[in-house]
Amino acid sequence: MPEKPSLSIVLPAYNEEENVEAAVREVSEVARQLDRDYEIILVNDGSTDRTGEIGRQLEGQIPNFRMIEHYPNRGYGGSLKAGFEAASKDLIAFTPADKQFDFSEITRLLEKIEQADIVSGYRAERQDHFIRKVNAFGWNTLVRLLFGYLCRDIDCGFKLFKRELLDHVHVTSAGAMIDTEFLAGAKARGYRIVDVPVTHLPRVAGEATGANLRVIAKAFVDLARFRLRLSRELREEA
Repeated sequence: MPEKPSLSIVLPAYNEEENVEAAVREVSEVARQLDRDYEIILVNDGSTDRTGEIGRQLEGQIPNFRMIEHYPNRGYGGSLKAGFEAASKDLIAFTPADKQFDFSEITRLLEKIEQADIVSGYRAERQDHFIRKVNAFGWNTLVRLLFGYLCRDIDCGFKLFKRELLDHVHVTSAGAMIDTEFLAGAKARGYRIVDVPVTHLPRVAGEATGANLRVIAKAFVDLARFRLRLSRELREEA
């Protein structure tokens, strides 16, 4: 029987002191049951609370776990890029350290990776406030107008992909644009994306930053810049 592809698991975290230990321990427990080589990478994105301190304590307790840190805060995209750069395994999964996803459902994504290059979770019943849902609908609609259909839930934070894509799809966004940039860049180069439903859990601790008006405004500016850059890159690659 061929060996199962190894797995890097990236957890971006910003001011998640109330969630981070439970999130890492949950991921570790699931990963140990996957019967494959794995590593867990926590990215402390310039947190101003005890997230980094807790992560450093866990480094001596959790198998195959390490934390990387950067200061000042780089944003969600910056966190993911740092995690991707540190990842060394065949596959890369990412999920936030806010405990809004059930990581045991990684098996759903792994079951589909043979059929695709990216497996994107979609929140079957999204547990967010009304305004966040409205923002998400508007963003998804705009992205589809610019790039066509990418996946059902573009900004779902639970995804799995083949690490080799990073050799061909170059992401630069440090903010909320990173999912769109990665998915659109992959689709434009012929990579396959499939959707899998995942459970979305209500946030019970910590504070979300995605609905921040500054974050949203920056995402729209980045989107326009990326549309121009992608067109240029594809011409150069042709």
